[in-house]
Amino acid sequence: MQLPLLSSLWNADTSRIAWDYFLSGVAKSIVIMVHTAHFAVDLTAQGLQVGNAYMPTSLMIYLPKLFSSDQVQIEQPKAHVPGSPYNTYDGPGFPACHSVAQIHHPSTVDEIVGIVRDVIKADNGTRIRASGPRTTESLIGSPDDPNTIIIRTDGVNTIRNLNMNGDEGTVDLDPAGSIATGAHRSSLSQDSQVSSAAVELDILNGEGDLIQLKKDDSDDWLAATASLGLLGIITRVKLVVVKDFKVYANQTILEEEEVLNGDIYALIAPYVTANLWWWPGQRRFHQRTYNVVPVETEGNAFQSTFSVTPLEGYTGRTLLDMGQDVSWPNFLAEKIFYDIWCAPNFHDKITNKPLKSWPVYGWAYDVLIGGLYPQQLPEWDYDIHGRTYEIAVPVTQANALLKRIRELFDEAAAQGKPVTTTYRSGINIKFGKSFDSFLGQTTERVGEVKADWSKGAIMFDFPMYQPRGGDHHLYHQEFFTNLARVLADDFPSRPHWSKNTREVLRQTVKNLDNESLQRFSKVRERFDPKRIYHTIVAEIINV
Repeated sequence: MQLPLLSSLWNADTSRIAWDYFLSGVAKSIVIMVHTAHFAVDLTAQGLQVGNAYMPTSLMIYLPKLFSSDQVQIEQPKAHVPGSPYNTYDGPGFPACHSVAQIHHPSTVDEIVGIVRDVIKADNGTRIRASGPRTTESLIGSPDDPNTIIIRTDGVNTIRNLNMNGDEGTVDLDPAGSIATGAHRSSLSQDSQVSSAAVELDILNGEGDLIQLKKDDSDDWLAATASLGLLGIITRVKLVVVKDFKVYANQTILEEEEVLNGDIYALIAPYVTANLWWWPGQRRFHQRTYNVVPVETEGNAFQSTFSVTPLEGYTGRTLLDMGQDVSWPNFLAEKIFYDIWCAPNFHDKITNKPLKSWPVYGWAYDVLIGGLYPQQLPEWDYDIHGRTYEIAVPVTQANALLKRIRELFDEAAAQGKPVTTTYRSGINIKFGKSFDSFLGQTTERVGEVKADWSKGAIMFDFPMYQPRGGDHHLYHQEFFTNLARVLADDFPSRPHWSKNTREVLRQTVKNLDNESLQRFSKVRERFDPKRIYHTIVAEIINV
């Protein structure tokens, strides 16, 4: 319930200003502590710099441990008990499948082929689901069938056959789950779906045969480029690649009105990659942009979206747990996250020192993707977990979408239960250039629900912290449920295939093109006539 004092602070304009100042003051104090923690971690990670020399880490054991990650325990993989859940990377309590019979860990494509052929030969009703190490939303990937087996593909990951011809070339990757899920980056000016770079696919079908597809306009290719694993396991993809290059990353702060009433397409389209982060409680956006610079440009920036220090992890977790039944800790957490996110989430790759100002420069992979920083862990290793929700809408309706969501935020506040983001980088607003496939989020194929997808899509990605206490209910669960229903009804929204609940998929299936679903289903019938590759998604969209 909302505390009476905080309700009065929220509803009175003058008190609201005072409350904002209070939150800002507390947040700044914590941000200073966080920056101090970063400094301490930098010391223990690199050694103490004296001039151009570094004291090795091994000689720093005598320095006080100002901040320690000793409390963080990373669970080692355990033998699977038949009939028990298969969990997402969030661990126990976050099942991707309720009950599975066995989990296989092959190390070669030949082993995968052998496992599948053994299942086909046994003909005992066993279902197969391929999975990488980063399965996301719970209970949408696999069927509710205890005869399901999981084939983990991360032990097979291989990069081979790199062939360059000048600045362009091709490379083979084994396997290719990101093709199956329709994964994408954020861009309106360039192809953004991973499948757009594919020119060949090898698919292990439901009869145990490896089928090679080459890029064309056939139904097989249109189905395979976002197959959801329903045609079989993609064991190899040949991708077009380019010679490494350098880019800059820059970030600016935009007032909410500038975005909601502005030209959103123009904010994104000029850049090779760009996105927005929305901070509803601050009524502001961060606009992140990337573009190519000459390779001679100095800079070794390295991005990390998930690296968290112990102070950040435990402070954020404590505040968000407090926000399970009242709103103010969530708004305080958002203010802290916002202030931290104003600074670059980049280190120098060579020295590991945090970069302090925008823009930053570095090699494309390091800047656009990056990884984890030394001596830091991803947020889930601090027992920080969440729920996800992501839908795509034509970018021509971007302003209407964000304005409708702002109305829902305002309605919740007026009802005495204000809601904001509980994620460390806010609400992620991404974009995708249109790409032709049957089940892709940005396809221009439409059925009864007419819309113009030719300019691409806006993706509304709203992660939510899941409190650790009690039944893990969210403070804003009612808001979230209503939000998903409204956006499914008011817009031609399409779901992200691995970031939504079953209910969201059921709500949005009406917005998909029936002809595309039927053509996909016919391809699936040829590739997997016995339906050994089966998921809940297949049942919901009736393919």
